[in-house]
Order: sequence, then C-alpha cells, then structure tokens
Amino acid sequence: MSGHSKWSTIKHKKAAADAKRGKEFSKLARLITVESKLCGGDPSSPSLKAVIDKAKAANMPKENIERAISKGKGGEGGNMTAITYELYGPGGVAILADTLTDNNNRTNAELKHLVSKLGYQMAEPGAASWAFTKDNMEWVPTTTVPISDDDADKLGTLVDALEDHEDVQNVYTNAE
Repeated sequence: MSGHSKWSTIKHKKAAADAKRGKEFSKLARLITVESKLCGGDPSSPSLKAVIDKAKAANMPKENIERAISKGKGGEGGNMTAITYELYGPGGVAILADTLTDNNNRTNAELKHLVSKLGYQMAEPGAASWAFTKDNMEWVPTTTVPISDDDADKLGTLVDALEDHEDVQNVYTNAE
C-alpha cells in the first residue's frame, strides 16, 4: 500500500539526496587534490583557498577536505590532468566540457560514447573553443547562438548527461 510506511518514503528521498551529495563531494575532492598538488599543499594559496571555500559552501566535511589536501601533497593522487573536450550540440551550439581525470583514454572513450549515444560528435581541438575566452578559470562565450525551444530541450539533455559523468567538472555553452 503506497504511502503506508513513512520511513520507506524518507529512506528513498535520503538515498537520492546522499547520492547527489556524494557525487558533488567526489568532484570537489578531485579538484582540491589537483590544486593541492599544484601549490604544494599550502592552504593559504589563493587557488586552493578558493576551492576549499567552494567545498565548504557545499557542506563538505572537514575531514574529506583535509584528506584531499594531503592526498595532493603526498603525490598519491595519481596523475590527475585537466582536459577540455569540445563538441557541437543542437543548433550549432559550441560546448566545452572541463574534465579532471586520471586516465585520459578512458575519459575520452566514455565521453565519445556518451555523446554519440545522444546523436552528436566530439569536435577537433580548437573547433569550438574559438567561441569562448578563458576568464578566471571559467570559459565565457564571446559569441552566442540563438536556438529554438526544441534545440534548447536537446541541449539541456546533452548538458545534463555530460554533467552526470564523474570526470566532468564544468560544462559551458554559447547558447542564448
């Protein structure tokens, strides 16, 4: 009988919320590890401090933050590399996906499969990035493309699918 057990309803809602938070914490921990490695683990470094503040704003536990910093300091983080993948979406919209990965081949293959499953293709390096400029670690569109409502729905589906991938940190588009 639906709605009979309040605990069952709460349990399912809590599980969904915990999964979402866990995914966000994983992305933030990777980012902290990379920044820690770049600055030698100095928490007063502006870039590391900004990432830590972002993690604290997401209510990431202090122990997780400290573990990610020490992982980056100790070199245990593997060879995490930042790669920006480029593609064109519906209506000719340029899309950039910033990733942090420890295995370039795996991430490349997974993103190609994900994008092709939705009916799109990855672009060559430089094919979509010309429509953006990098401003303070974020891509800002220099030219925008108007799209129809149907294309906006397709673009939303594509962006959601990209953001759900564990290695993708941010997705940028030049759609209006």
